[in-house]
Amino acid sequence: MAEAVRGELLGPIRVLRGGRELPLGPPRQRAVLAVLLLREGRPITFEALVDAVWGEDVPGGVRNLVQKYVSGIRRALGEEAGPRWTGSGYVLTGLAIDDLGERRALLARAVAARNAGDPEHAEELAARAEALWRGEFAEGLDGPLLAAERRRWAEKRLLVLETRLESLVERGRYHECVHELMRQVAVHPLRERLVWLLMLALYRSGRSADALVTYEETRRRMARELGCDPGPELRALHQRMLRQDPSLAAELAPGRDAGHSPGLLPGSALAS
Repeated sequence: MAEAVRGELLGPIRVLRGGRELPLGPPRQRAVLAVLLLREGRPITFEALVDAVWGEDVPGGVRNLVQKYVSGIRRALGEEAGPRWTGSGYVLTGLAIDDLGERRALLARAVAARNAGDPEHAEELAARAEALWRGEFAEGLDGPLLAAERRRWAEKRLLVLETRLESLVERGRYHECVHELMRQVAVHPLRERLVWLLMLALYRSGRSADALVTYEETRRRMARELGCDPGPELRALHQRMLRQDPSLAAELAPGRDAGHSPGLLPGSALAS
């Protein structure tokens, strides 16, 4: 009986057979495999494959290179999986992005749990989905398509992280998320939603002075780097903190309405 073959892209590309990682060849060959995996069973023309892997920097003899890499992928994957040529292009069979499929399933279950009024289970499932990441999407591989996908997935990860952290804040678990919010704001200092959540978590945990310092540091950085002030939601939160507005104790994050259950973004925003 053939051993199961598993593909992963939520980090450096990996293919495992029976739990053992297969050698996938040089970086450009792995990039070709990653592009084929991203097609999820749909064919890709030779021209589109070249554009996805090399962009405008096409080397001489690229047709021979593609054939060489496709043959190398077939040898690496063995009989159970590999690319084949059809009338409309290359199709990868017998291999899928299994970690991405698992992530999608976990987030779908998380959305269902949120909609059923079980935010703690939704948080657990979303955390399990996040734990599947081993690094950046297709980390270390070059090419226009993979670079664009890496940026897209970085944004999607941030959206899920922000809503998970919002869930913790809204459920009163301030101390649990303050340090993670601090870390994220240090990495993304101009991302106002993260700053908003950090200020609120600090304020609700009795650290109002730190919340105000966070706003002032953000304001100065935005003026220096962007030449503008923080947005209206962040400015409004700052003013309410200065007034010690008692309604902050039950405030929802920007863009939420009072009937929305916190925890996760709508399913459409979580879909890949």
